[in-house]
Amino acid sequence: MNQKYIKENANDVVNELEYNAERPHLIIREYGRHLQKLIDQAVVIADREERNKAAKYIIQVMGSLNPHLRDVPDFQHKLWDQIFIMSDFKLEVDSPYPVPSREVLQLKPDVLSYPQNFPKYRFYGNNIKYMIDVANRWEDGDLKNALIKVIANHMKKSYLSWNKDTVKDDVIFEHLLELSGGKIDLTQSSEELVNTTDLMRTNMRISNKINPAAPPKIKNNKNGKMNSGHKNNQNRKIQ
Repeated sequence: MNQKYIKENANDVVNELEYNAERPHLIIREYGRHLQKLIDQAVVIADREERNKAAKYIIQVMGSLNPHLRDVPDFQHKLWDQIFIMSDFKLEVDSPYPVPSREVLQLKPDVLSYPQNFPKYRFYGNNIKYMIDVANRWEDGDLKNALIKVIANHMKKSYLSWNKDTVKDDVIFEHLLELSGGKIDLTQSSEELVNTTDLMRTNMRISNKINPAAPPKIKNNKNGKMNSGHKNNQNRKIQ
């Protein structure tokens, strides 16, 4: 008899199971289905005063998920907006904040005018191209020549950062000629850029500043033994 009763109850439980695929869609999933049911119940409350009490109680429950922000005015405004959104804008209560509208929330932001540049030599970056364009607009003179030299050296440093290898000045001059539209020609000049070794040392120094957690370099002491730069306190005499 007991087994039959247990079997019948088990069948009833299985038949009453709810699957997520069959449940209504959650508008804001972070609050869960129980809170969504509370809001749905508040929507159908006939008495407006009781509906206001239910809405304030739901706001308190929502705020309990973030107690450190519960009493912050901006956060309270956010909670009231969310309760209207989760009710599909069907909840009619007295809100201390302006009631949001569906049309405003569905507005799409304006497309930002990101620069759509796809340079051939991406390792130089867009800033180099801007500097070259500025140099093209300047009048010939010592100031322009100094700027061109700075640009060429920076191009060489960027090239080495990307390629991790040596590069001849002629290659940089050819790229500069191409990027300037043929207006800056150093291919026939005797100009010499900063030494490759010095630039790579600079790049390494900048890399170490960006990643200060890198382990210190191990150096050899006078006896040929390896040490990590830390002083050995074992042989220190006690005063």
